[in-house]
Amino acid sequence: MAVKLENKYLYSFISSEEYDEILPQIKIAHKMLHLKTGLGNDSLGWVDLPNTYDREDIKKINKAAQKIRHDSNIFIVIGIGGSYLGAKAAIEFLKSHNYNFLKKNTPKIFFIGNNISSGAISELLEMCKEKEVSINVISKSGSTIETSIAFKIFREFLENKYGKEKAKERIFVTTGKGSGILRKMADEKGYISFDIPQDIGGRYSVLTPVGLLPIAVCGANAEEILNGASAAGGDFQKNDIENNICNKYAAIRNILYKKGKQIEILVGYEPRLYGITEWFKQLFAESEGKNSKGIFPSASIFSTDLHSIGQFIQDGNKIIFETVLQIENNSLDIVIKKSKNDEDKLNFLEGKTISHINKKAFEGTVLAHTDGGVPNIILNLKNISEYTLGYMIYFFEKACAISGYTLGINPFNQPGVEAYKKNMFALLGKDGFENEKEELEKRLKNSER
Repeated sequence: MAVKLENKYLYSFISSEEYDEILPQIKIAHKMLHLKTGLGNDSLGWVDLPNTYDREDIKKINKAAQKIRHDSNIFIVIGIGGSYLGAKAAIEFLKSHNYNFLKKNTPKIFFIGNNISSGAISELLEMCKEKEVSINVISKSGSTIETSIAFKIFREFLENKYGKEKAKERIFVTTGKGSGILRKMADEKGYISFDIPQDIGGRYSVLTPVGLLPIAVCGANAEEILNGASAAGGDFQKNDIENNICNKYAAIRNILYKKGKQIEILVGYEPRLYGITEWFKQLFAESEGKNSKGIFPSASIFSTDLHSIGQFIQDGNKIIFETVLQIENNSLDIVIKKSKNDEDKLNFLEGKTISHINKKAFEGTVLAHTDGGVPNIILNLKNISEYTLGYMIYFFEKACAISGYTLGINPFNQPGVEAYKKNMFALLGKDGFENEKEELEKRLKNSER
């Protein structure tokens, strides 16, 4: 197994009786997912995707990625939420959080369309002026305003730089099938396009062209990612807790939640895990945060954040538990050398590797935090590879679904996200929102008093 779960630091927090008590709920959730009888069952295409994915589509993705690498110094991914977080996480995990600064034969990859910042857009446009650029716009509906604005600006940039005919060879569209804005534009203008399956929501879409095209551009093996996910799908078939770490993780989270642990911090001890923690936050927040329920997902990179929020974790309000990602095999390492006269007082570390010291930091921290009343779940990742990445992605996706069903909510919708969109469209004067605009403007004026 490319991901293993350790619960040895939970013995003082969860009893065997509590596992027995929640097991029937976990089994029901597992059944609902596989029989597609639960809420949101029209969004379960991701469950079997690693095994049903048409490998011919991988060839199309690889061909497009090769063209992008050949044509471009800079590749821009335009999307928000699930349309970019998975790809960004994968590139950082597989290559480096410093990917854009490394010497390589692949283009720099930037992500835009995930905010409404004129500064961010202007700076990226400036960086593109003297470079060869390709873009990939990603939106299932084609109407997400952050993404649409950025796509409009960078599409016009490419058309001005290369002319409309040559620009369309540098524009790649990933969107839903049917009659959406982006689908219509891609068909009319002749952009190379990829389909987002209708039965897969954004935060579960990293194993579709949404994530696989940008990941392939960085030189990673998309098919091996799917192989890892497929293996995970096979390993997580048993409907129990002892032999299925997806079910076990979901069970632990729900037990701790009932005990008042309302915040989960996903912790990594390597900066390359930062993107994974950001993807995790969206996956679990949008899936579980509804009906006034849910565990709030947070994230930290240690030991960095031990010097910022470590005090609160150790001695603050006991509403937190931690899930720690540990990479078992890290090929890059540095050995500490002896200093003359021990001038830096570090000779006690002579001959030890940075990875060894990092592991001792982890061991010291997990003991301190559990002593301080903070439960710790450990997820051991076998190595840094495409296979492990795919395995981990599928693990979190399925565990999230099981956990959400156990919580008694629909893990596949996000009604709260639509609220701000409706208000923003109304205030901007979009057609069809005239009545809402008047009411919202009144409320804003009243709030100023």
